[in-house]
Amino acid sequence: MKLNKLISSVDVKNMIGDLGLEITNIHSDSRKIKEGGLFVAINGFSKNGVEFIPSAIENGAKAIIVEPDVDIYSLNIGSEIPIISVQNTRKALAQIACEFYEHPSKKLKLIGVTGTKGKTTTTFMIKSILETHGFKVGLIGSIAIYINGEKIEDTDRTTPESIEIQKFLSQMVEQKTDVAIVEVSSQATKLDRVTGCDFDIGVFTNLSEDHISPKEHPNMEDYFNCKLELLKMAKYAIINNDDEKLRTIPNLLPNKPIKTFSIDNLSDIQANSKDVVITDSYIDFTIDYNHKKERIEATIPGKFSVYNSLGAIAVASYFDVPAEEIRTSLKDLRVLGRSELVPNKLGLSIMIDYAHTPSSLESILTAVNSYAKGRVICAWGVGGDRDSAKRPIMGEISGRLADFTVLMSDQVRTEAPLKILKEIEVGIIPTGKPYKIIVDRTEGIRYAISIAKPDDIIVIPGLGHDLYLEKNGVKYPYDERKIISKLIDEMIENGEKQLLK
Repeated sequence: MKLNKLISSVDVKNMIGDLGLEITNIHSDSRKIKEGGLFVAINGFSKNGVEFIPSAIENGAKAIIVEPDVDIYSLNIGSEIPIISVQNTRKALAQIACEFYEHPSKKLKLIGVTGTKGKTTTTFMIKSILETHGFKVGLIGSIAIYINGEKIEDTDRTTPESIEIQKFLSQMVEQKTDVAIVEVSSQATKLDRVTGCDFDIGVFTNLSEDHISPKEHPNMEDYFNCKLELLKMAKYAIINNDDEKLRTIPNLLPNKPIKTFSIDNLSDIQANSKDVVITDSYIDFTIDYNHKKERIEATIPGKFSVYNSLGAIAVASYFDVPAEEIRTSLKDLRVLGRSELVPNKLGLSIMIDYAHTPSSLESILTAVNSYAKGRVICAWGVGGDRDSAKRPIMGEISGRLADFTVLMSDQVRTEAPLKILKEIEVGIIPTGKPYKIIVDRTEGIRYAISIAKPDDIIVIPGLGHDLYLEKNGVKYPYDERKIISKLIDEMIENGEKQLLK
């Protein structure tokens, strides 16, 4: 596609060079540029995009886009390479990506799901329901990219960069996908990753404190407003009417068609609060759907799973999905790292979950406490280079709701792991509950298994679907399911534990 066509909707500040040349690929990562490419030099949190222009040219870049404050005449990269300065490089990348892939989001039904908790589970529930109804469905989310039932590739962030989103949506259009579902993080709207996406439905699951840090959001209001952007972009909105902050949205968006879901407050899709059943392996509740009482069961335990189901059902109502198909699709659905029970040779209840915020940790432990027959053993840590203020808060929650806490490393990134655990410890100590610090994650899990009795439940929050541990910029392969299996094999072999008869 011609460069001048690609930038036709971009706010250009200055330019030099021939804009009539043909562009064959686009990226903001110089390593992914190929011959005939357009390199968008975005400034990151620690690196200046201009630094990577030589690398992009070496890889085949034929045109460069830079930030508005860059003096394009001083770059000295040769007159044969056009340079364009734009008002907002991230927004420009998104606009150019939409143009390059011919606006794929306009050619299918697009659903966006945002919220502090429940995004991944809700998107998988929507996917399962719509597939049962006969639609071809695509999913872009924090676990993987799926197109028409096939996993295309694993992902390592909630919402990919804009150029990747448009590429995947384009692939879905080529494969005649009917509906695409996208997990939309607050960073995705703040950093223009979903700019240009034509959302039909936006779902807001809930809001609680998370991602408040110098590199993310300065305060909760900014965090909320970034998530609210999804609903502004969508034709129709769906919100959790039991969330106090989300209940303000109809006043903020008075002209937006909004559908609500809830357990406690009156809503369009409402579970009967007196009729909700939560066990260690499923949830069961009743709703009014198409003027008829319907019983729904899902195999992901916890009250939050009821909310996720209700949000997915609200989406299904826009597509006139019958209640029987909703029942079928949710009954046996399992989502990697979301209240995931790990089968094991000891017959212990071991649950892996992605909970990594105060509210999500409290939700998972409260849910487990409601059906635990024995002790609740919580083995966890928090990620480094993230909001440190939540660490003692989460420590207090674990101390209060778990019978025993094992503190161990999570994604430490560039922080000292023991420092992180000591900051969590501050919150546990006042609760008076027993705990142990074991810095190595594998050894922490080993200890939790070693002290567990048959009726106990081990909860391992944090990694969820992540299959790696990150330390100092390096991601090391780490699958907790395989770790648990190996540890138990070793314990059985050493006579520490007995095989389940």
